[in-house]
Amino acid sequence: METILLVINIMLAVILVLLVLIQKSEGGALGIGVSQENFMLSRSASSFMTKATAIVATLFIICSLALTIISRAELTPTSSVLDTVEEKTEDTPSIPENN
Repeated sequence: METILLVINIMLAVILVLLVLIQKSEGGALGIGVSQENFMLSRSASSFMTKATAIVATLFIICSLALTIISRAELTPTSSVLDTVEEKTEDTPSIPENN
Protein backbone atom coordinates (compact mmCIF):
# COMPACT_ATOMS: atom_id res chain seq x y z
CA MET A 1 0.00 0.00 0.00
CA GLU A 2 2.82 2.35 0.87
CA THR A 3 4.54 1.75 -2.48
CA ILE A 4 1.34 2.47 -4.40
CA LEU A 5 0.78 5.73 -2.51
CA LEU A 6 4.41 6.72 -3.05
CA VAL A 7 4.13 6.21 -6.82
CA ILE A 8 0.85 8.15 -6.91
CA ASN A 9 2.46 10.94 -4.85
CA ILE A 10 5.40 11.21 -7.26
CA MET A 11 3.09 11.30 -10.28
CA LEU A 12 0.93 13.99 -8.64
CA ALA A 13 4.05 16.04 -7.89
CA VAL A 14 5.19 15.89 -11.52
CA ILE A 15 1.71 16.78 -12.79
CA LEU A 16 1.50 19.66 -10.31
CA VAL A 17 4.84 21.08 -11.44
CA LEU A 18 3.81 20.82 -15.10
CA LEU A 19 0.45 22.49 -14.45
CA VAL A 20 2.12 25.38 -12.66
CA LEU A 21 4.67 25.85 -15.45
CA ILE A 22 2.04 25.71 -18.21
CA GLN A 23 -0.17 28.41 -16.67
CA LYS A 24 -0.13 31.92 -18.05
CA SER A 25 2.18 34.25 -16.16
CA GLU A 26 0.21 37.02 -14.44
CA GLY A 27 3.12 39.09 -13.16
CA GLY A 28 5.84 38.07 -15.57
CA ALA A 29 8.23 36.99 -12.81
CA LEU A 30 8.23 33.20 -12.95
CA GLY A 31 6.60 32.31 -16.25
CA ILE A 32 8.00 29.92 -18.83
CA GLY A 33 9.33 32.76 -20.95
CA VAL A 34 6.33 33.26 -23.24
CA SER A 35 4.85 36.72 -23.38
CA GLN A 36 1.17 37.22 -22.65
CA GLU A 37 0.20 38.33 -26.14
CA ASN A 38 1.79 35.22 -27.71
CA PHE A 39 0.14 32.83 -25.29
CA MET A 40 -3.03 31.56 -27.00
CA LEU A 41 -5.18 30.52 -24.03
CA SER A 42 -8.57 32.02 -23.44
CA ARG A 43 -9.98 33.07 -20.07
CA SER A 44 -11.94 29.81 -19.70
CA ALA A 45 -8.83 27.73 -20.36
CA SER A 46 -6.99 29.72 -17.71
CA SER A 47 -9.82 29.11 -15.27
CA PHE A 48 -9.69 25.39 -16.09
CA MET A 49 -5.93 25.31 -15.46
CA THR A 50 -6.40 27.08 -12.12
CA LYS A 51 -9.07 24.58 -11.04
CA ALA A 52 -6.99 21.63 -12.22
CA THR A 53 -3.98 22.93 -10.28
CA ALA A 54 -6.06 23.31 -7.13
CA ILE A 55 -7.47 19.79 -7.46
CA VAL A 56 -4.08 18.19 -8.10
CA ALA A 57 -2.53 20.15 -5.22
CA THR A 58 -5.30 18.97 -2.88
CA LEU A 59 -4.81 15.35 -3.97
CA PHE A 60 -1.04 15.73 -3.48
CA ILE A 61 -1.50 17.01 0.08
CA ILE A 62 -3.98 14.23 0.94
CA CYS A 63 -1.63 11.59 -0.49
CA SER A 64 1.32 13.05 1.44
CA LEU A 65 -0.66 12.99 4.68
CA ALA A 66 -1.72 9.39 4.05
CA LEU A 67 1.92 8.41 3.46
CA THR A 68 2.92 10.09 6.72
CA ILE A 69 0.20 8.29 8.68
CA ILE A 70 1.11 4.91 7.16
CA SER A 71 4.85 5.31 7.73
CA ARG A 72 4.32 6.53 11.31
CA ALA A 73 2.43 3.34 12.16
CA GLU A 74 5.39 1.23 11.02
CA LEU A 75 7.91 2.99 13.27
CA THR A 76 8.89 1.11 16.38
CA PRO A 77 9.74 3.01 19.53
CA THR A 78 13.45 3.15 20.12
CA SER A 79 15.47 3.82 23.21
CA SER A 80 16.35 7.34 24.16
CA VAL A 81 19.71 8.88 23.34
CA LEU A 82 20.11 9.64 27.04
CA ASP A 83 19.89 5.92 27.84
CA THR A 84 22.78 5.27 25.48
CA VAL A 85 24.88 8.04 27.03
CA GLU A 86 24.22 6.75 30.56
CA GLU A 87 25.28 3.24 29.53
CA LYS A 88 28.57 4.54 28.13
CA THR A 89 29.36 6.61 31.22
CA GLU A 90 29.22 3.49 33.39
CA ASP A 91 31.91 1.81 31.26
CA THR A 92 34.36 4.73 31.28
CA PRO A 93 37.26 4.53 33.72
CA SER A 94 37.42 6.99 36.57
CA ILE A 95 40.00 9.77 36.66
CA PRO A 96 42.65 9.30 39.37
CA GLU A 97 42.50 11.91 42.11
CA ASN A 98 46.29 12.24 42.64
CA ASN A 99 48.23 13.70 39.73
